[in-house]
Amino acid sequence: MPQILKIKSNIEVASANARKVLLQGGVIAFPTDTFYGLAVDPFNREAVDRIYEIKGREKNKPLLLLISSNEQLGKLVKEITQAHSTLMRQFWPGPLTMLFESSSIIPDNLSSGRIGIRQPGNLMTRELISALGQSITAPSANLAGEDPPVTAKQVDQSLGSKLDLILDGGTCPGGKPSTLVDPVEMP
Repeated sequence: MPQILKIKSNIEVASANARKVLLQGGVIAFPTDTFYGLAVDPFNREAVDRIYEIKGREKNKPLLLLISSNEQLGKLVKEITQAHSTLMRQFWPGPLTMLFESSSIIPDNLSSGRIGIRQPGNLMTRELISALGQSITAPSANLAGEDPPVTAKQVDQSLGSKLDLILDGGTCPGGKPSTLVDPVEMP
């Protein structure tokens, strides 16, 4: 049974606990501006593999990363094109995931040469990423093929026994997953 922390009362305590779990290779569930997601340290290969196992996700489906600021992006990607920059100015922070060519520091079990990256609109999520000091993974917190959860209770019922921590931020907006755009291919 994972620890469940209500984050609205104390974001700093929740972020500190999440940071500790992530740095120890743990898996946490957290709210985003769309659904609840699963976070691990993307540079911990075993933790990344755990997400695939927990979700029952095919390993040929790359995981997306969340960043807290545009400054974190430069290390993760080979190039930020003009199209990327334009979209970042218009839609970040928010539910827009963009594809980039991965830099050499991105582990191969996370990417197939390209990586989806998003700066979420949810302030708590950005604070969590800032507390960790690096990007986090963010696939939805559900089994492959199931509907993504909008509450911590739904996460706990579906995946709770497999997680180390659930950050309860109330109900996420739900709706559609983030929009995926490939600016590398844009004219």
